[in-house]
Amino acid sequence: MLKTATQSRESLSPPLLLASLAGVLQKWLPEQRWFAGKGLPVTELAVVSMTELHPGCLHLLIRSRHAGSRDDCYQLLLGVRRDLPPRLHHAVVGRPTEGPLAGLTVYDALHDPRSATLLLERLRTPGTAGPLRFERDVQTVVPPNLTARVLDGEQSNTSLVYGDSFILKLFRRIQYGVNPDLEVPWALAGQGCARVPSPVAWFWTSEPRKTTLGVLQPFLRGATDGWTLALKSLAAGRDFTDESYELGRATAEVHLALARVFVPDIPDRHGGRHLAEGMMSRLDTTARQVPALVPYVSRLRAAYDAVAAHGPVRPPQRIHGDLHLGQVLRAGQRWFVIDFEGEPARPIAERRR
Repeated sequence: MLKTATQSRESLSPPLLLASLAGVLQKWLPEQRWFAGKGLPVTELAVVSMTELHPGCLHLLIRSRHAGSRDDCYQLLLGVRRDLPPRLHHAVVGRPTEGPLAGLTVYDALHDPRSATLLLERLRTPGTAGPLRFERDVQTVVPPNLTARVLDGEQSNTSLVYGDSFILKLFRRIQYGVNPDLEVPWALAGQGCARVPSPVAWFWTSEPRKTTLGVLQPFLRGATDGWTLALKSLAAGRDFTDESYELGRATAEVHLALARVFVPDIPDRHGGRHLAEGMMSRLDTTARQVPALVPYVSRLRAAYDAVAAHGPVRPPQRIHGDLHLGQVLRAGQRWFVIDFEGEPARPIAERRR
């Protein structure tokens, strides 16, 4: 039963919920940074999973179909109230005019301090809520009642910072299975790799099948990402050589640990051809999106052909998957590597190889 501060509703089934939400979500979803179908109208929505986390707050997995593209599944935490306080006006999703939520205001509950605090409490005290499973590392203490804020600048996910002590990443575009951003840091923690913040707690769903939804990790207070640090150094005329060396050491440590914990695949005599085919496919896609690359396509294809003809390749090992200067943080005197999710647009099975 979905309850708001001012009224109760009868049992809310997915079809009834969709009758209220379809119109507002079709407008709101394409406006979000993490929406994958940029420029494509949403043609159809379906409720994959629905759980009431607390009165007036729904956890949803919504399948979105947009013209000319494959379906995508998104994770939403929606609040429902008759009236919103001014501090939550920026989080409004819409005001349904049909169905059981007609006349109420629907908003992104991740911006609601109460909902964010209750979500942390779920992670602090492992348990279940419908198909949702909340788990944590028993060796780490997470204090209650930490002040929550949404981290600005996220592109493909939404992150909440709690008391400048922990950060919770909620995956927005959901692919079924174990997310590498939980799998890899947890495995590296077992190897004693101090370059990667270890998962503290996480949650997943069993519906429709086991899928990672969010990961809580220590927040590196005062950290600066590598891209920002490099730009500041260049602007100030400072040499970045020493920092680059230390960053290289951190990157090497992480990948040596990855090679230990994830056993490399057996060499494939067709590995060069498979690798080249994948690169050519990505080249074609990128060239269509960035016409300025077209003059270079023929030379790049020639290079990929050489890779295809090379024969067996070295045993491929697990890597970061999307490493760039925005995925490394300088905190104190140390470099840390974060965000092992890989490229969200790629199938999760590929990202876990």
